Amino acid sequence: MATDVETRVDPRLTVGAKIPFKWVAFFIIIGAVLPFFLEGYATFQGTLIMIYAIAILGLNLLTGFNGQFSLGHSAFYAVGAYTAAILVYHLDWPVYVTIPFGGIVCFVAGFLFGLPALRLEGLYLALATFALGVSVPQILKSSHLEGLTGGVQGLDIFRPKVPAFVAENFGLTMDQWWYMIAFVVMLFMFWIAWNLINSRTGRAMMAIRDNPIAARSMGVNASLYKSLTFGVSAFYTGIAGALAAIVIEFVAPDSFTFQLSILLFIGMVVGGTGSIWGAVFGGFFILSVPNYAEEISTGLSYAIFGVILILVIYVMPSGFAGLVNVLKMRVKKLF
Repeated sequence: MATDVETRVDPRLTVGAKIPFKWVAFFIIIGAVLPFFLEGYATFQGTLIMIYAIAILGLNLLTGFNGQFSLGHSAFYAVGAYTAAILVYHLDWPVYVTIPFGGIVCFVAGFLFGLPALRLEGLYLALATFALGVSVPQILKSSHLEGLTGGVQGLDIFRPKVPAFVAENFGLTMDQWWYMIAFVVMLFMFWIAWNLINSRTGRAMMAIRDNPIAARSMGVNASLYKSLTFGVSAFYTGIAGALAAIVIEFVAPDSFTFQLSILLFIGMVVGGTGSIWGAVFGGFFILSVPNYAEEISTGLSYAIFGVILILVIYVMPSGFAGLVNVLKMRVKKLF
């Protein structure tokens, strides 16, 4: 005898999670007015925090949402930065055009690197990306590419003046103008990531992370999604690298060492693995805490940074985003 069986499906699996518009609006308002209350150097640091947040989000898409470990994202950061610098320095391209172009170049590089890396998982993939991160700065120093990359000395690039309309009507300084550009780019990249994660593609990415065998049995093309995720992750990091090159107005191989990859990885863990907005806190952490540790003691800065990192991980084992979620649940129970 046939019976009707009611199947209940989590609506987020079909329509995606809803955007918390109130919190997003609050974040946008705070971020938009903040540079008007900061000094020039503090505004510059705020811009770097947002740039790091974009790169950390790119790494999080790969590791937090797809389960692929990477210790070589400093290489993609360098490729994006040098792409922008070379286009401006040698070809005199407008700096605004070089930002997406740096991301596109990194997407291609990341996708191509992801193809042979499909045979690697876990620690072996981390080792392969480590080799990538270590080798790229040495390649940039090569005498054969010195005419293009500037070799050890790097390349100097200069930001254009603030558009006259903006300067006259809003009174923005150079640092404030590029803060706003980085802020808009970060919001746009976060919006893309949100829609990606809450789409069918995002669910396939997370299915591969949680159980690759089950994902394949359901028809998910794991090889394609892994390569595409690697490309998208590199795209985000390339955008961040291009922005950093323009804001800092200088690129050199020693700016993209393996230490940068470690900092991005730390920022991802501290901000919250598998969190989008946690990347902002991760960017703040990797920029401010090393500087704070160096102010305390130059000779023991790494030791102080390590102690602070251990304490932060102990207090927030699931990252800042996880801590916020726990506090929200406790507040709901109280009220």
